Amino acid sequence: MLDDVDATIAPRSRTFILGANGAGKSTLLRVLHGLVAPTGGTVTWGRSAVRPRGQAMVFQRPVLLRRSAAGNLRHALALAGIRGTEAQHRIDRALASVGLASIADRSARVLSGGEQQRLALARAWALAPEVLFLDEPTASLDPPSARAVEAIVNDIHALATTIVMTTHQLAQAKRLADSVLLLQEGRVAEHTDAATFFREPRSAYGRAFLEGERL
Repeated sequence: MLDDVDATIAPRSRTFILGANGAGKSTLLRVLHGLVAPTGGTVTWGRSAVRPRGQAMVFQRPVLLRRSAAGNLRHALALAGIRGTEAQHRIDRALASVGLASIADRSARVLSGGEQQRLALARAWALAPEVLFLDEPTASLDPPSARAVEAIVNDIHALATTIVMTTHQLAQAKRLADSVLLLQEGRVAEHTDAATFFREPRSAYGRAFLEGERL
């Protein structure tokens, strides 16, 4: 449950949401993406309360259709009104970008965990989102697969996409984050740039959180 969360996410940044289990990380991500309606307060985009359509979300366990790898992207693009030659161009480019071009016709359900996560990222990438939400996308992956996903996230960010991501891995946040939003029991304990947070957290909870994670 979230409680009086007040934070501004800078456009084109990589904001990582940290916190202990149950702190509200995934809930906050779902509220921001519009999957969960807040019971109080509002989420604004610039000066508007209207959520822009240019958003995508990737979950810890990818939600994939019983279709081919390419078919999963084609379905998402069709829902966004993108079909025909433009859709095929985006499909080919996105699958190539995540290293899955050679298995475009393979069923998504038989892919490895790492391949499924890369496919979920390719599906998001094909939509060219302004904002990409990621809920612990590497939590169940082995180190090589996790690093591959991190590289893809950085590639997507390089296209001026705002990244908002939850993770339990401090080393990952230290490698990738521009800013850190630390939650404590549904409240914002700290929201600062990543370099400052990892060097000298401003809150007592931030210091305790880092020390606890380092034990």
